[in-house]
Amino acid sequence: MLSLLFSMFWILWLFMYFSFLEICFLFICFVFFLFLKVDWSSRFLFVGEWLGMDLMSFLLIELALWVSVLMYLASMNLKIYYEKMFSFYIIMMSVLLVFCFSVLNLMGFYLFFESVLIPIIMMILGWGSQSERLQAGVYMLFYTLFGSLPLFLFFLYMSNNLSIIYLGWMNFNLSFIFFLMGIVGFLVKMPMFLVHMWLPKAHVEAPVAGSMILAGVLLKLGIYGLFRVKFFFLEALLSYGYIIMSITLLGGVYVAFICLCQVDVKSLIAYSSVCHMGLGLGGVISMSHWGAYGNMMMMVGHGLCSSGLFCLANIYYERFFTRSMVLLKGVGHIFPFFSVWWFLFSIVNLSAPPSLNLGGEVFLLGSVMKWSLVGAIPLGVISFLSAGYSLYMYSYLNHGSGWILYSSNLISIREILLMLLHFVPLVIWGLKMELFFMWI
Repeated sequence: MLSLLFSMFWILWLFMYFSFLEICFLFICFVFFLFLKVDWSSRFLFVGEWLGMDLMSFLLIELALWVSVLMYLASMNLKIYYEKMFSFYIIMMSVLLVFCFSVLNLMGFYLFFESVLIPIIMMILGWGSQSERLQAGVYMLFYTLFGSLPLFLFFLYMSNNLSIIYLGWMNFNLSFIFFLMGIVGFLVKMPMFLVHMWLPKAHVEAPVAGSMILAGVLLKLGIYGLFRVKFFFLEALLSYGYIIMSITLLGGVYVAFICLCQVDVKSLIAYSSVCHMGLGLGGVISMSHWGAYGNMMMMVGHGLCSSGLFCLANIYYERFFTRSMVLLKGVGHIFPFFSVWWFLFSIVNLSAPPSLNLGGEVFLLGSVMKWSLVGAIPLGVISFLSAGYSLYMYSYLNHGSGWILYSSNLISIREILLMLLHFVPLVIWGLKMELFFMWI
């Protein structure tokens, strides 16, 4: 018994030590780039010959490290927190993401881009909450492989120059087949409507740490990759971009209606991510500066907001062992303090001020309407339905009376801290919105 207590104390001390170091590093970087005017638009900050970062890389690395710490914090009440392999996969994913966002060669980026698939699939298969986790892992694996092989062949075909630094100085004229080969891997990773079915399954079956990193960081790899390789497709996007834009906007409306039909909390949050990522893809296809600014804000804002929503869903799941909103109806009467957090993250999910999501959505809507004014119709429907399913989720969980009156654990300081560490950066970054306009 004493040895068990000593080992638990040792693990907790190590976690607090590394978390303190990481938070200090992130805070120093935040203060440095907040108050010093770094001209990100003119150069990369090089770290050796093959590594470097611009503002987008830096913010996504910061997001990945921050969410990695929160993954530990969210899993402290679970048995997997004390398993060495679980910590190994989290650290492995953090390292792969840092290299993925900082490597300056597209073939190296592809290597780390695909390597991230290994730890998240092992998390789903090893610590998933339901028996369907094997099906979810297979879906995710084969969808990703379907998009990865054409992308790999495309990079081999373009092997004369794969440096991210020099792509903007060259002209490319690609056929529609090569355009699809180079873009489908990123569309699957986002995911775009029609290739999105792996995402709800993976989210529902993953443990809370897997859902957090998947929604918070891994979905942003698709948008990040499109910005890195868009110089290959500038002429092709002018010719064929309307096809992807049409599928994205109409699919966003369809997915928003699907959200209104969900009774599983995690499934609803997962489908809402498909809707938000579709809006981000529209900003990329528009090829405007507004789309780039909006995507940068949306990636950071949605990463923290969606991760926080999955944490809230897991807090209820740990107490009541169900994700069904029919059974969880009216739980807000038992936990009025959690009702406040559900309200805050629900309004952030529908892009209300003063969150970072508001700025991102305004710029993304403007970029798509600048591309075509007809897009204002589906965009208006998507915005209305986004507010609809966010309020539907909040009201169903926190109002009315449920079937059963439960007795459960009280709220812990750990859970309050977890929610604060998700919500406070959303507001702080929203107050420093001009920082996101420096990278392009």
